[in-house]
Amino acid sequence: MNIRNIALCSGIVAGVLSLGVLAGGSNYGIVPGALPQIAGKVKEWPVPTPNFARDPAPGPDGNIYITVMNADKIARFDVKTEKFNEWELPKGAHPHGLLVDGEGIVWYTGNGNGTIGRLDSKTGKVIELKTPSGDDPHTIVMDDKGVLWFSVQTGNRIGRLDRENRKFKEYPTSGRPYGIAIDKQGYVWFCRIGSDQLGRLDPASGKITDISTGSGSAPRRMAVAPDGMLWVTAYGNGKLIKVDPREQKILKQYDMPAGMTGGPYAVTVDGAGRVWANEISTDTVVLLDPKTEKFRVIKLPSKGVGIRKAIVDVKGRFWYMGSHNGRLGVIE
Repeated sequence: MNIRNIALCSGIVAGVLSLGVLAGGSNYGIVPGALPQIAGKVKEWPVPTPNFARDPAPGPDGNIYITVMNADKIARFDVKTEKFNEWELPKGAHPHGLLVDGEGIVWYTGNGNGTIGRLDSKTGKVIELKTPSGDDPHTIVMDDKGVLWFSVQTGNRIGRLDRENRKFKEYPTSGRPYGIAIDKQGYVWFCRIGSDQLGRLDPASGKITDISTGSGSAPRRMAVAPDGMLWVTAYGNGKLIKVDPREQKILKQYDMPAGMTGGPYAVTVDGAGRVWANEISTDTVVLLDPKTEKFRVIKLPSKGVGIRKAIVDVKGRFWYMGSHNGRLGVIE
């Protein structure tokens, strides 16, 4: 499906990541902004195909892109018109994570057919690149050189894809790698959800080292803050973990408001260093100010939302996708 090219406004262009100027909590090609004040206002829109839609990502056009996993689609939400457009993907792709590069190319993980997909948002053309392992690519991020990194969950690998020559490299690991992030030194961090550990991959040597997050913690997703700190959701025991990646150690673990059964899932950081995380069991989004170490709880208007990934855009707005209720939401 062909989609019209949307002109970029100057305010959005200013927020687009220029390679080598990596900042904020996304590793998604966009430098997250910061709202001066967070009113806690929530707005939601039903997606056209609610077949386990998930994992929103901001594009350089200022719009929000999502995968529709069980319908083999990518959707784009136009933040000005509040309308959706969709692209069909090859059957069986089952897209999981995605990001949009500076040229408007959508890169997604084909969780169902062991591919990394390339969607040209101007022409609608899709190219599938088969991963070496052929397993289940999961979450995808981009480093400051424009190289793509992705986790392969049940395949127990971390993958690397050079966008220019389209060559892959994979690194074997264990513990069902899940969420992934790139720190400011260029090391690749990932959550080993099945072994209660964080992994750290040195791209230069290929060596992987680990940090334990504690028995039953089940670390799920992670994000890098403007000050370089790494924030991790511990889905298994209801904690938010602060990690110093340079020192390779945990600095502090915070008990989330909903307790051990709240299910902290998605996490991202805005341009002011405020940490956003949801508790999937209570339909809440929690905001932590690291300066005061105080939590603020924002109750969502819907029930059974099912946030599995969230992102902060260039204006500082928090975008989430409710995989269970089929609604895209924003908090500002």
